[in-house]
Amino acid sequence: MPGTDLHLHSTFSDGDMTPAELVREACLIGLSTLAITDHDTVAGLPEAIAEADRLSIRLIPGIEITVRFATKTFTGSLHVLAYFHRRLLEDADFLEALKGTVSEGRGPALVEERVVRINREFGPGGRKPLLRRKLRTEEVSALSDNASRRHFAMALAEGHGLSKEKIGRIMGNDSPAYVPSGVPLERLADFFRNRPVVPVLAHPAAGSYPGESHYREVLPPLSTVEKLLPQFLAAGVSGLEVYYPGHTPGHVEHLLELADELGLVVTGGSDCHDRESRPMMGPGFVGDVSGFLALLDETVSLE
Repeated sequence: MPGTDLHLHSTFSDGDMTPAELVREACLIGLSTLAITDHDTVAGLPEAIAEADRLSIRLIPGIEITVRFATKTFTGSLHVLAYFHRRLLEDADFLEALKGTVSEGRGPALVEERVVRINREFGPGGRKPLLRRKLRTEEVSALSDNASRRHFAMALAEGHGLSKEKIGRIMGNDSPAYVPSGVPLERLADFFRNRPVVPVLAHPAAGSYPGESHYREVLPPLSTVEKLLPQFLAAGVSGLEVYYPGHTPGHVEHLLELADELGLVVTGGSDCHDRESRPMMGPGFVGDVSGFLALLDETVSLE
């Protein structure tokens, strides 16, 4: 669908543009509909909505929720994009339930645990020393109140001068220092069952992208995601993010068939984080998401 991008990140998680800047950028390139989906927070949405209203562009509130797995099939984090009507941002019960759910998957405790493990494995005197000095918690937490793996990579690059390859060894899923973020899927299911949201499995094939990509460091291949898909469906997920920069045309075709087979709505987005190293926002690759928009509109009657 021309003019649509349903996966964008602002400075309230790990993006480089403020919510208002994202909306203005979207308007400049001709988008008519966008969604800001920061990691595990909705704090930037009021600013985005105010700017979208000023510019007469549709802003769909969303959040990218991190889901933690620790099984034989997969140990790591996957993501669910949850979309909802803007009126829920004025619902104290909804906001409290959402914050209570996602706060279990991030925060100071996770940052501290990751720092401890990194120093134990890769610090001076560690099992595989790569750091000339120990990583400090403050180096990461100073970059964001909602620190993600990207902020760890930034701290290791800027404060320790490590190469992309060495950062990958420290932060990759196969690293001995790896600690997955996110909430258990069962906990998320409780939230989805009781709230009028549209949950969509984010970038399911990005871990199988054949070209140069950071996705393979953090995401499993599509075959693994498909093994986990029944658990997501049981938890209430009702859509697939099909149109995505890290999906090949073959992936898109396969995922469209899968969505049709399972009766899931289809979405698409750039996953834009900045103007340089992460995909720029844009409507060029997003196909028909009318089914998703119709389902989203239906949630209004469920509030």
